[in-house]
Amino acid sequence: MTAILPGATIGILGGGQLGRMTAMAARPLGYRIQVMDPDPSCPARFVVDACFEGGWDDARVAADLARGCDVVTLEIEQVSIACLEAAAKYALVRPGAGPMRIIQDRILQKQWLADHGAPIGAWRAAESEAELAEAITTLGGRCFVKSARGGYDGRSQVKIGFGEATTASEAWALLGGKPCVAERALDLDREISVMVARAPNGETKSFPSALNHHENQILEWSVIPSSVSADLEQHAKRIAVKIAADLGIEGLLAVEMFVTNGGDLLVNELAPRPHNSYHASELACVTSQFEQAVRAVCDLPLGDVSVVQPAAIANLLGEVWLGEDGATREPRFDRALAIPGVSLHLYEKHKPRKGRKMGHLAAVGKTPDEAVQRVMTAKELL
Repeated sequence: MTAILPGATIGILGGGQLGRMTAMAARPLGYRIQVMDPDPSCPARFVVDACFEGGWDDARVAADLARGCDVVTLEIEQVSIACLEAAAKYALVRPGAGPMRIIQDRILQKQWLADHGAPIGAWRAAESEAELAEAITTLGGRCFVKSARGGYDGRSQVKIGFGEATTASEAWALLGGKPCVAERALDLDREISVMVARAPNGETKSFPSALNHHENQILEWSVIPSSVSADLEQHAKRIAVKIAADLGIEGLLAVEMFVTNGGDLLVNELAPRPHNSYHASELACVTSQFEQAVRAVCDLPLGDVSVVQPAAIANLLGEVWLGEDGATREPRFDRALAIPGVSLHLYEKHKPRKGRKMGHLAAVGKTPDEAVQRVMTAKELL
């Protein structure tokens, strides 16, 4: 038997909201949970058995965490390879260092996707200011430039050619003078994501695709199902499942994709963990992404991912708590919760700031459009 059965201890590298929600899903299954995070008051701290304080490159603390665990997983891809390798000396680590080396570096990730036949947009790697200038010219001048390592939710990204007079030199400086990728801007019809769960025994299940809407490179709302055509849905799932298998992922893999105005489906980025765009799976699907993460890393049979009802989420950023004068205010959650079908999840982050994800609203509806309309109406009432 390879399954890690209830009663065992799961370690999570990262104690943010994703670790918190994974821990909350593991509890009813009978697992104990420990996390490692730089912040001793991280969101997961209040729902786990133990919290180890350590940075993303603190291999000693990662080893200490793993000593008391049967399996270790992660909720943030910034965790260093050294941490994963240190933890692997004492417990199973899923996903392992192999796929993480590829995913953590956007240059390696893009090249890996190209080498494995995944459809991607035009891009160039740049390891110097001169190479970046050449890449931008080659790609037509309208680009997104992203740091090769680190950065998410629009951080460590610079837009070129969107009306701003940002030069290659300025972009290089803004990104710290470090290696980056330049991606040609696309004419997009929509953005979707596909979550794949893959267990060590090879069992794989793909959630229905989610439709995502971003503002300033941060997810504003997401809905399941996405309502793309059946052919596009199957195409997206095939791409995501193949990527997960080729990488040898054990756990979850979110594959972010672009649908262009011309009907092309292109892979954007990979996330080897629970994903913001699948928070709605808690209401939309038989099995949430968080329970599925537990099942996958523990090598249990994967859960049913069928849609029970359409559901949408809207992110609540720190701005919701900040008045025009910058003073902290209390959002009117009572007004939001008066909307039929709306629920609230706060992450217990104590200090709001602009762009920081503090929680989310969720809503169900008879249709995906109704779910989105409800959750956005509720957000406006805050």
